[in-house]
Parts: sequence; structure tokens; C-alpha cells
Amino acid sequence: MSDTRLSFKEMCAKFDVTPRTLRYYEYIELLQPEKEGRARFYGPREVARMTLILRGRRFGFSLEEIRQWLLIYRQKGTRTQLEAWLQLADRQLGALERQIEDLQAARADLQALRETAREELAKLPSE
Repeated sequence: MSDTRLSFKEMCAKFDVTPRTLRYYEYIELLQPEKEGRARFYGPREVARMTLILRGRRFGFSLEEIRQWLLIYRQKGTRTQLEAWLQLADRQLGALERQIEDLQAARADLQALRETAREELAKLPSE
């Protein structure tokens, strides 16, 4: 792989994404590779953006939220972008906390049902 630019195939391999995903990110203007004929090349800016996109997806942000956040930097600069990031992060942290609570409750319910089933099984005669 080149240090300065990655081909389409190299970009897919580096980030473990499908060609369809990469093309879609271009289509919705999250990425803007350099084009030479039909070939696409991704420089450091696009690699950094892809890292942010995938990190944002991992945290549960929508592609539109990520796109809007990336646009803020270009339009209004770092300070505004960081302020927007803090608001998004605070909202998502709250959502993740609710999901954790829901998962913990579901886990407790499943453990209780499992224990009930185990007790019921113990009462049955052996075959």
C-alpha cells in the first residue's frame, strides 16, 4: 500500500468494508476520493474521515449525523465542530446508558427464567 494514497481496493481492505459500502459513502458525500479516469485514490484526509465514520458508526451515530458533523468543520471550523461533537456525544452516551440498563434487565430476566427451568427440570423424574 502506498503511504500517500490508497486505491479503492486498498481502502476496502484497510477498513474491512465492502466496495458497496465505500461507494455509498462517496455517494452520500462522506468521502471524496481523487479520481483518475475510473480509478479512485484516497489520501490522508479520506483515510482520516473513514476512521471517523467507522468510529461514529460504532458509537451508534447515523450516517447523516456523521455527515453533518464533518460538514461543520469545513463550514465553521474546529471550535464549532467540537461543540457539536460534545452535544452529540452527550446524547449518545445517554442512549448507550439506556441500552446497557435494558440489556442488564433482559439478562436478569433470562437468568431468572433459566433458574426456574432448571428447578422444574430437577423436579421431573429421570428417564
